[in-house]
Amino acid sequence: MSGAQRIRAPSNTPADPAGYGPPATEALAASGLHAPEGRGVRDPSAHRHDAPGASPFLYAPEPFGLPSAREAVAGHLSTRGAPVSAAHVVLGASTSEAYGWLFKLLCDPGDTVLVPAPGYPLLDVLARLEGVHTRPYRLPSVHGFGLDVGAVEAAIDARTRAVLVVNPGNPTGHFLHAGELQALADVCARHGLALLCDEVFSDFAWDTEADRVTSVAGLPLPCLTFALSGLSKVAGLPGLKLSWLHVGGPSCLRDEALARLEDVADAALSVGTPVQLALPGLLAHAPRFQQALLARVKGNRERLVAARPKDAAWDVVPAHGGWSAVLRIPLQPGEEATCLRLLAAGVRVQPGYFYDFGGGAYLVLSLLPTPEVFTAALAPLVRELTA
Repeated sequence: MSGAQRIRAPSNTPADPAGYGPPATEALAASGLHAPEGRGVRDPSAHRHDAPGASPFLYAPEPFGLPSAREAVAGHLSTRGAPVSAAHVVLGASTSEAYGWLFKLLCDPGDTVLVPAPGYPLLDVLARLEGVHTRPYRLPSVHGFGLDVGAVEAAIDARTRAVLVVNPGNPTGHFLHAGELQALADVCARHGLALLCDEVFSDFAWDTEADRVTSVAGLPLPCLTFALSGLSKVAGLPGLKLSWLHVGGPSCLRDEALARLEDVADAALSVGTPVQLALPGLLAHAPRFQQALLARVKGNRERLVAARPKDAAWDVVPAHGGWSAVLRIPLQPGEEATCLRLLAAGVRVQPGYFYDFGGGAYLVLSLLPTPEVFTAALAPLVRELTA
């Protein structure tokens, strides 16, 4: 999409948590998806393409996705916050693809998107693929790596087009709160920037907090907003390749963005018909998966905290959600040396510099392994960190 078309806002089955959800074929079968008996692939009378029981072998391209699938996403989002209209939902094959679409929509080559640091390194890769630069804004460790709106505004320059937030942070696990979101949206509106909110882990809160924001979808914010998520995390089904983004904000900006996104989405038509037809059933399955995974993740974090000696020089960084734990460790011997020692002991962790942590030394651990595997890793982990 050319720079002239860029959107510019005016100033002012029981799941297995270790391997995500059930296999894709089982998930589709469990949704009731099948071809109608006695009717061929080419028979257009078999079913309307998005009617209940429709055949997955009929193809009717819809740039934003089948209406029934978009309604299912709108219903899912509406249970998590403000009411959402299916007309403002766009389906894609992955959140990575959605990022690419939004960078095309909002930026010219060489423009900048602000991203959190620490944060997930894939964001830099996706931006570079679109000729877009990322510019970090720091999340201060003193606040548990929560949002500092002043740091965001200080990072804005003449070529900044959007601010990206991850809610909760990956891997830091800090959720946005209502006051932070409103202040951030005001900054975006004042500078004419879009707000991109990655919400793939927002269903995985470990506790409750006052004024926590689980989604920006449907909220009456003063800037153009995009909320991203998908089946990969929500239902533990990365292999089925379906994501969504919700477009919000002032109606003039939202409607213009949707009109131009239609051109981008129509060029790709990337979402398969079978998974769209199955989507209502797959989203109905999601709470079972989330409950099972949350039990595992919370249990493993509790085991990790309990395994730390009271006088240890390392600590578990406070967090409120997600699938990871962050450890603050001594500066010596440092992240890489510690990771290599743990690897030799059979424990795989990631160094903090993978995620652009600053102001100390950190390790990132997955909380997804089975309790047996995670518990077996704790003894060598504690031994190496206290050596």
